[in-house]
Amino acid sequence: MDVIGRVRLTDGTECSVVTGIDDHSRFCVCARLVRRATAQPVCSTFAEAMRTHGVPDAVLADNGKVFTGRFGITKTEVFFDRLCRENGVRHLLIAPYSPTTTGKIERLHKTMRAEFFSTVTFDTIEETQAALDAWVTHYNTERPHQGIGDVVPARRFALAQTDTPVIDEEPPAKERLAPVPASVVPPATRRVGRDGWISLARNRYSVGRWLAGETVEVMTGSSLVEIFHRGVLVISHVARHDAEARIIGRVALNPAARRRRSGAGSASPAVTRLVDRSGDISFAGHGYRAGRDLVGRSVEVAVVERRR
Repeated sequence: MDVIGRVRLTDGTECSVVTGIDDHSRFCVCARLVRRATAQPVCSTFAEAMRTHGVPDAVLADNGKVFTGRFGITKTEVFFDRLCRENGVRHLLIAPYSPTTTGKIERLHKTMRAEFFSTVTFDTIEETQAALDAWVTHYNTERPHQGIGDVVPARRFALAQTDTPVIDEEPPAKERLAPVPASVVPPATRRVGRDGWISLARNRYSVGRWLAGETVEVMTGSSLVEIFHRGVLVISHVARHDAEARIIGRVALNPAARRRRSGAGSASPAVTRLVDRSGDISFAGHGYRAGRDLVGRSVEVAVVERRR
């Protein structure tokens, strides 16, 4: 899921387009014009896509506040988070400064701007939406896509089960993230080597030198190995090990926010911050020194002791 901004009507009014694309087939599952890409229209668009095309196994989105509340000072469950949880959809987030992670949907955006928005303008959102719907139908069913062997996306798109999800039309009050179901296979933890690789079930997988020395979590499915750092999807690989291989180093999933404790005080939930070019981070409205050796890296920050 993603958003195209700065789409203009003939009078100059700016709108946005909430978009979604199937990773395997490049089938566009949604393209909805909205006045503002806030929680309600974004989630309504996602819900309608699930009603029409089926509930996906996972959805990848960026780290914007409309999609997740995992990176705020207080970790909360936003409307999009809850929508995914209630419908059994794994909510994956991209790694910071990793635009190639969403390359497929960015390619859709480029094509949509070049072949549609740069050629026509309309007076109203309704007129634009009707024309955009026709273009999406053409894109899905008639336009060959080079990335999938010059076939149309509809040919590769397999409809998922079309159970209608339960959708609330009003965003919920802020609350803590729900516990992880016991049925979820726990991840394995690995420390990234100096060369940017990890070892799993006697196979090596690339993570990236920028995470050398960091601990990552590895989720294994029937065909994919997904590697996370601080809850953010870093990279995924086609699994090279046997599905029945024994994975050592699995850890129990802890639904509570991580806490750092000291003997004299209580701890607050840890939050993730990116170290800027000066070696500093921002936390609770103040700047703190992290060190130039950590520039560009994500660090965890928490209040470890409250003094009265």
